[in-house]
Amino acid sequence: MRATSPFWFSPAVVPRLLYPNLAPTNAMPNSTDLRRAGLKATSPRVKILEILTAGTEHGRHLSAEDVYRQLLTSELDIGISTVYRVLNQLVDAGVLLRHTFEAGHAVYELDEGAHHDHLICLSCGRVEEFHDDAIESRQERVANERGFVLRDHALALYGVCPACQTSAGAAGAIVLNA
Repeated sequence: MRATSPFWFSPAVVPRLLYPNLAPTNAMPNSTDLRRAGLKATSPRVKILEILTAGTEHGRHLSAEDVYRQLLTSELDIGISTVYRVLNQLVDAGVLLRHTFEAGHAVYELDEGAHHDHLICLSCGRVEEFHDDAIESRQERVANERGFVLRDHALALYGVCPACQTSAGAAGAIVLNA
């Protein structure tokens, strides 16, 4: 965790630090949270956070290009370089998390403070979050057995989602994105 980041002092985040088993809140970081993170609440930052909060067919894990495509339908004239710059600023401030799932392609999600793992569909790109206490316990045990002090970890499981399996069954084959 980035406990030194000013974002962690947000009233929406502190309870999750003190009580990590609480379900994450779905409250979007607002202009106050941005200021606490050391960032001005500019139109591009606020709009990008709105997009990441709204979710899409891929959940709330969006690439910079996904965010840019959604911005094209808004009234704001924001270029792709601004999208990348804002996403990096939000990651550095502890507001967003960056994941690199498939072929080095980065996706972003709100950092809601609660640990979770990911299921990634190789066909449509859908990302589903999950938490499993048994998996978490086993990972800690494996690290301890090998003398590691676990600081962080990420688990990404790759497969084909039910919707793609169903459509592939009708089509006769599962098509994986290359």
